[in-house]
Order: sequence, then C-alpha cells, then structure tokens
Amino acid sequence: MQPLYTTLKVNNEIELCEVSDPDCKQLIERALLKNRISYYIRWPKASFFNRKKDACIICINDNVKDAAEEIVRGICDESGYNVRFILKRSSNNYL
Repeated sequence: MQPLYTTLKVNNEIELCEVSDPDCKQLIERALLKNRISYYIRWPKASFFNRKKDACIICINDNVKDAAEEIVRGICDESGYNVRFILKRSSNNYL
C-alpha cells in the first residue's frame, strides 16, 4: 500500500504576473483572497540594469492557474492597469 501523501505534487508554484502599480497589486490581492486562491508576493532584488523598485511578482499554485489568470485579466481589462504575465515555474530553492 502507498501512503496518501506520495501522490501529492510539491513545489508547484508558478509566477503568475509582474505588477508595478501598488493600487493594481491591492486589487489583485483582494480578488485572489475573495476567490480563496492562496498566493505569495516575491520582491525581486533590483539589479544594476533593472531598477524597478516597486515591481513585485505574484506567485500562485499551478492547480489554480486558469482561475487566477482569468481574475487578473478581468481586473486589468476593467481598470486599465498594465500587468505583465509570466506564467512560468517559480525558481525557488527551499533546500
């Protein structure tokens, strides 16, 4: 018999989008929470060539990618904010 937990997929976070407007970030956060989608925000370090200090990346679980993308696109279309979608695996090294 296999335990139940061996079939679970771990480390399946994806980078959903990059947001540079704080108002847009707040709207996205509220919409994700309202729809019970867990997320975390990653603040990339500013490099010499990339000096965007207020840009953040919203990361979500891969299982809810379609619903979260639909929510964010709805917010962008409704409010006119500029959001860059990334939609790739997050490169987090936990160990």
